[in-house]
Amino acid sequence: MPGNLVRTGARILSGAWARPSAPGRAAAAASLAVSSSATQTGNTTTTPPGMRSVTTAAATARPRIVSQSSPLKSFSQRRTLFIRTDTTPNRDALKFLPGVEVKPSSISSPFIEYLTPRSTIAPPYPSQLASKLMSVDGVTSVFYGADFITVTKAEDVLWEHIKPEIFALITEAVTSGEKLVFIADKPSQTSAAGGEQAAADRNEGGAEGELDSLAYDENDDETVGMIKELLETRIRPTIQQDGGDIEFVGFKGGQVMLKLRGACRTCDSSTATLKDGIEKMLSHYIEEVEGVTQVLDEAEEIAVKEFAKFEEQLKNQKRSNMEQAA
Repeated sequence: MPGNLVRTGARILSGAWARPSAPGRAAAAASLAVSSSATQTGNTTTTPPGMRSVTTAAATARPRIVSQSSPLKSFSQRRTLFIRTDTTPNRDALKFLPGVEVKPSSISSPFIEYLTPRSTIAPPYPSQLASKLMSVDGVTSVFYGADFITVTKAEDVLWEHIKPEIFALITEAVTSGEKLVFIADKPSQTSAAGGEQAAADRNEGGAEGELDSLAYDENDDETVGMIKELLETRIRPTIQQDGGDIEFVGFKGGQVMLKLRGACRTCDSSTATLKDGIEKMLSHYIEEVEGVTQVLDEAEEIAVKEFAKFEEQLKNQKRSNMEQAA
């Protein structure tokens, strides 16, 4: 007996005694109804002892399968949003990838950078999301790439305090279908007021370049064309991966003048990036290149000078303390 139970259990587990399918059950019921109808007399049916009476209509009817919505299926059909966050070499900048287009492809510039709250509402590329992000306490700049957003914070602010709010704002904007960037008409520069307004917008850190500075220009000489090609194919992809971009300013006296954007703009290793990476590659392939110079904005130049003064004060104080101790 125990052996039979074991064999029976094995057959059940292996599927040998699987439950009949719906058509099989219907055929069995119909067969039972035919055998039962052979003994019918009038409206009554005679069935053998121990068997349940089955009417012909009930036997031939297809079994009804009650459809129930599966919670797992309905959950999988929901649209889910996954925003990836990447760190950058700049500890004060984070790169957010929402999985959608950020900078419209119709804009020829490869990036849009907002450095002040005013720049988020000024032409040519105002952005409601950038305005909300700049209103977060501690956020100093917002950078839009083709498919990513780089947010830079102040040094004295912790990511743990502002990252949840930034994440929530990006999620809300993407899930609601909000247009991330608007293309507004620039103020007319034919009048003095229009020219002053345009200059003010540029100084406030709006999108400075409407054209890609690395794009081909038929007026460029051969050396500049080679520099742009190397920057576009070898340098830019790496910098974009780090949450930034690069802008070509000019070439003069053997010096390539560049401007770093996004996370690379305030990165401590920006000098090493220019000298150890870009300068070595350009000078290796193009003999006319003697060096690379980083071009800073006016505000950045002031910050660098103030930082240099602060370092000099620290050195003088340390020197005086050592003299007093001696």
